Amino acid sequence: MDPIVDLIIQIKNGYRAGKSDVSIPYSKFKEEVIKKLVELKYLEKYSIEGEVAKKFNITLLYNDTVPAITDVKLYSRPGRRWYTGSRDLRSVLGGMGYSLLSTSQGVLTQVEAKRKKLGGELLFSIW
Repeated sequence: MDPIVDLIIQIKNGYRAGKSDVSIPYSKFKEEVIKKLVELKYLEKYSIEGEVAKKFNITLLYNDTVPAITDVKLYSRPGRRWYTGSRDLRSVLGGMGYSLLSTSQGVLTQVEAKRKKLGGELLFSIW
């Protein structure tokens, strides 16, 4: 399974189960995605635990028992990578959500990628 798809599904399932935190295996690319989700206020915070087998301990963010993430739409999968140019990027739910892209300058939202005129692999949309 794709590590980013696995990351997003575990976070979404944690919200659905009403958990306060989720533990996920570590990778540098996942860390970039998690940093961006914390910056966008979809996650509260994260920490890295362990020396040899590192793991993320992600604290989920709730607004009066309402999860910060309503839904996610996955685009790129291992069998079908979804690439897009900066001109093809659209807003998510009229500006209520974000799309995350993997670009040559790291993981960016569709707003940042459009401003920098960068395209890349469209990972997922979140709202």
